[in-house]
Amino acid sequence: MAKQVSDLIVERLIEWGVDTIFGFPGDGVDGFFESLRTHQDKLRFIQVRHEEAAAFAAVGYAKYTGRIGVCCATSGPGGIHLLNGLYDAKCDQQPVLAITGHTFSDLIGMDYQQDVDLDKLYMDVTVFNERVMSAPHAVNCVDMAIRASYGYRGVSHICIPKDIQEWEVSNKHRSSANVAHHSADWSVPSSAKPAQSLIQKGADLINDGSKVVVFVGRGALGCREEVAQLAEVVGGPVVKALLGKAVLPDRSPYTTGGIGLLGTAPSVDAMQECDTLIMIGTSYPYMEFLPKPGQAKCVQIDIDPTRIGLRHQVEVGLIGDSKSILTALLPMLKKKNNRFLRKSQDRMKDWNNLMEERGTRKDMPMKPQVVTYALNKLLNDDAIVSSDSGTIATWTARYVEMRGSMKFSLSGSLATMGNGLPYSIGAAAAYPGRQVVCVVGDGGLTMLMGELATIVKYKLNVCVIVIKNNVLGQIKWEQMILEGNPEYGVELEPIDFALVATACGARAFTIERPEDAERVLREALSQKGPVLVQAVVDPNEPPMPGKITTEQALKFAKSLVRGQKDAMKIIRTVAEDEVREVI
Repeated sequence: MAKQVSDLIVERLIEWGVDTIFGFPGDGVDGFFESLRTHQDKLRFIQVRHEEAAAFAAVGYAKYTGRIGVCCATSGPGGIHLLNGLYDAKCDQQPVLAITGHTFSDLIGMDYQQDVDLDKLYMDVTVFNERVMSAPHAVNCVDMAIRASYGYRGVSHICIPKDIQEWEVSNKHRSSANVAHHSADWSVPSSAKPAQSLIQKGADLINDGSKVVVFVGRGALGCREEVAQLAEVVGGPVVKALLGKAVLPDRSPYTTGGIGLLGTAPSVDAMQECDTLIMIGTSYPYMEFLPKPGQAKCVQIDIDPTRIGLRHQVEVGLIGDSKSILTALLPMLKKKNNRFLRKSQDRMKDWNNLMEERGTRKDMPMKPQVVTYALNKLLNDDAIVSSDSGTIATWTARYVEMRGSMKFSLSGSLATMGNGLPYSIGAAAAYPGRQVVCVVGDGGLTMLMGELATIVKYKLNVCVIVIKNNVLGQIKWEQMILEGNPEYGVELEPIDFALVATACGARAFTIERPEDAERVLREALSQKGPVLVQAVVDPNEPPMPGKITTEQALKFAKSLVRGQKDAMKIIRTVAEDEVREVI
């Protein structure tokens, strides 16, 4: 049988090292799927139950491997469904390629079935976006799409009309300018770094500081040794944005953990007291948690020049690879005393004691942090943990501690619900021998609950921990604490997730009492293949910030007196959490 355009695309993906593609079939990509079928020995296809999950799985794959994640969907509605996951990739700067179908090339714009102009729809989300017009054009599109996704750390899109997918390959459509095999399928990784004089300027600024904070994000994940050495030299703590949680182990003497509403009080204290800030690979958006304008001088290291000075005024911006820049910077720094670091370490001892106290509570209903506290003790040192958005992001951030070669991620800048389980599908596909755990809320899991069938179908080693409180918890507390309003529209109809998981073919467990948490979780994690643990928890346990502002306290009190349901239960819970000043 003659080779078709779809064969060229699939074979080019394989030549680029793509080994997995997540998607859902449809008549708009029938030709492409036939090529996937005939090449399945080299390119694995994982069928999800919703196209949005395919895009999320590709993002998770990209985040955990550093390689491009690939997803595919049919024309019209299939391609539309990909968008939320693709925006997650865009917002967190991940290399993802989306391949979609289109209607017949000679019926585009004729109001034919599923005639949605996806290449126009994708204009905002992509760094490369092209409709394939011929066989010679197809290879060029794949090459440029992958180059663009890696080079700009973003989403690329190839849209292939239905009939063109099945065109036989020939040179009759090749222009004389399109020289065959002109495009290489490999590019040299960038090791660019600024001029030595500019790095010296940054070193001088750091050397002049007395209270230095190192603030790291996802761009510093490959710099663990350099970041630890930097903290030792400057005598200051390392504060971690959530996407940079795995930069240092959480029990490292150099870190005060996270920042923001999900972070720690010692990190807030460090930011409020520092006179020098070193930002490495982060564009953390919540500027109110950074040093106030004029308080601290800043050196920022980032591979993206548009991120320099985006969140905080910068005296020295160093553009390039974080590891290369730190390697050049460290010999220029003078060793400081570590009084500021010791102060932060003492605060972290108190914070960790508080977290342990709350994580070992025995009162009923069971507190959500009891689950993640127990889970943390049972995770392998190379576990891959994904979190969904909501209050479970707080419990995961605070209680699941990075150690060894553990990996962690969630939807960062987009903060979308529904990502946790598909991220874990991407992780398990990439690392079949490792422990993969996702911590999700009942709201987020419900959105893409059909993916339980996906992990069963492919026997993926994924353990789903669903924190069940029958409420959209994060939204509830935002309505109260940030807006001063009673909760509204956030209650969920209860679902027995253990029954759902069992019906899909997974092993399932339920925890309702704190004394059972560790035993049940241990048994669940010992299972091979897909498993779900349903943890029934107190809906009135607030994910309080590490430090509470006066404005937050006033709005919280205001919501209670304006008719908040279960106000007295909430007051009692907050009082037990030793934040009586809130009420």
